[in-house]
Amino acid sequence: MKRTQVLTIIFSLFVYVLVAQKISKTETKVILITLDGLRWQELFSGADSLLITHKDYVQDASHLKEKFWRETPHKRREALMPFFWNEVVEMGQIHGNRTLGSKMDLTNTMWFSYPGYNEILSGKADDKNIASNDKINNPNKTVLEIINNLPQYKGKVVAFGSWDVFPYIINEERSGIPVNAGFEIAKGSDLSDIEKFLNELQPEIPRLWETVRLDAFTHHYAVEYIKRVHPKVVYISYGETDDFAHDGNYEAYLKSAHNTDALIKELWEFTEKDEFYKNNTVFIITTDHGRGTQPLETWKSHGSEIKGAGQVWMIAFGKNIKNLGEVTHAEQLYSNQIAPTILTVLNIKNGINVMKGEPLEISEK
Repeated sequence: MKRTQVLTIIFSLFVYVLVAQKISKTETKVILITLDGLRWQELFSGADSLLITHKDYVQDASHLKEKFWRETPHKRREALMPFFWNEVVEMGQIHGNRTLGSKMDLTNTMWFSYPGYNEILSGKADDKNIASNDKINNPNKTVLEIINNLPQYKGKVVAFGSWDVFPYIINEERSGIPVNAGFEIAKGSDLSDIEKFLNELQPEIPRLWETVRLDAFTHHYAVEYIKRVHPKVVYISYGETDDFAHDGNYEAYLKSAHNTDALIKELWEFTEKDEFYKNNTVFIITTDHGRGTQPLETWKSHGSEIKGAGQVWMIAFGKNIKNLGEVTHAEQLYSNQIAPTILTVLNIKNGINVMKGEPLEISEK
């Protein structure tokens, strides 16, 4: 082969690499986040006046009121979730304030976690096959699996969850998507020092619940992986809000919601500094189910017998997301619309036809 031919091949490869890098840096990435069982009431109105001093649900009412109680719902929600209500509301859209006519609901009739996550991730309810929280492999393909099956996304989709059922919800065995959930540790030969430390620390921390780890581990495992691998699609599920609510601990429920708001802010700020994600990342945030309000004690619970437990919410912000702020007009959205919306944001047509929900028009054209 002549020297000029070799140089031509080398130059062509160099150009190909540059083009590939440019495309990789400018294509849209998606980070889907769920906060397990966070009520729309706290999201839009902050601390509940009937619960924040209730002796059965709060140990230190004076401290909790000082931290989260304000005279108006708008001030209370800003105190509870300052990133959402001081920053996200100015650059994205927040749906689900039912007092203003913005409604979002589940289409599954179970109103608990596995059916809710299946609906969010697969774009359809499946009350026949997903009728419990048992660890059964999901027969439905999730949006994560659909994306991961495409050549340009293979190995660039990942999931992290605090609940140990997520490997089954995402069907890690079939989909091939790495899922770090429950009390799993980070795996691999190129782990960061922080990942190695988390691997040592997690088994040493007492477990509050047998199936759910603390969200700090889920978050930092996710952040370190994102920094190291730069996946194109990430799913993170925080779980503490639901478990503290089941425990009847309203103080911890509020503090967990507040903390998760800060964790999401940290992740957003990282993506805005990182060259791979900056100006090219869409965040979509939602919940798997609601909780009760009346009788008061049903705030701890959810399920088909709990009134209002099918009421949810959604937040979107980032690349090309319409700046609607808090939606104040009448609308009816459903959780089964989230998966097809993700495909639409990524300009992927594969898989939408098997989903029941219609994509939401959340992006600027």
